[in-house]
Amino acid sequence: MEMQAMEEARRWLAERGVVEVGDGWVDIEAERPLTANEIAHSWAGEVFSDEGLGGAEQVRLAFGMLDLLDDYWVTSEIRFADQGSEGPLPADVLWDGYRRRLEADRDPEAITYSLWVDWFEDHDTSATAFAEVLGNDIDHIVAEASDSLLRRAGRVLACSGPVPWPVKQKVYGAVVRLPALHRPLFKGLLASYHDAYGDLEPAAALALLAQLELPANTPYLAELRSVVAAGHVNHHRNVHAWDEAVRASTD
Repeated sequence: MEMQAMEEARRWLAERGVVEVGDGWVDIEAERPLTANEIAHSWAGEVFSDEGLGGAEQVRLAFGMLDLLDDYWVTSEIRFADQGSEGPLPADVLWDGYRRRLEADRDPEAITYSLWVDWFEDHDTSATAFAEVLGNDIDHIVAEASDSLLRRAGRVLACSGPVPWPVKQKVYGAVVRLPALHRPLFKGLLASYHDAYGDLEPAAALALLAQLELPANTPYLAELRSVVAAGHVNHHRNVHAWDEAVRASTD
């Protein structure tokens, strides 16, 4: 993670009486321990009210707090600030913050959850968010295929179910050329079918599934092939179709 941003966040919190002690946090004034979630709810939003910081500095500080606390609520406050009356946030700094953490060794669970339930499920933001974290770079990612870029691509693909199919179709078609991304692409296709907001075009999805190099016994591979071959677009529009596919695969 970004060590400088973390140190700035640690210093910013300490100035407000929230101090890291050992493996935990303490509110000095109240003389009581704090959880990371409590700090996120109390202070992440305040970052964007700090008039001593410019917009870009606020965003970097918020990401530093995310690195420090590893709590999803920090990403919520970042989105609130971007969508709020004082927004939008500086887009280059905002999305660079997402991309850097998606490329890091550390599992960015808060970041991927944020993309999935906040940015991707909202059709007002899904196209821009998907383009910023993956779509705009897809040709470079396929050409270079470095470990960090593959990490980013794989993590985005796995949570991309709610992204509208026309937005993600080109990316899905490009990454199928990289076997290292076949498993996360399959996760994305599976989520495209199962997610309540998932979006999938059956014929195109079936063609992609036919190109994936996955073990034949990959969980739900046969079932997904079956339902999309039958023209089904989403689990929630016909729950019986999936149940029937499951039964057929076990007979």
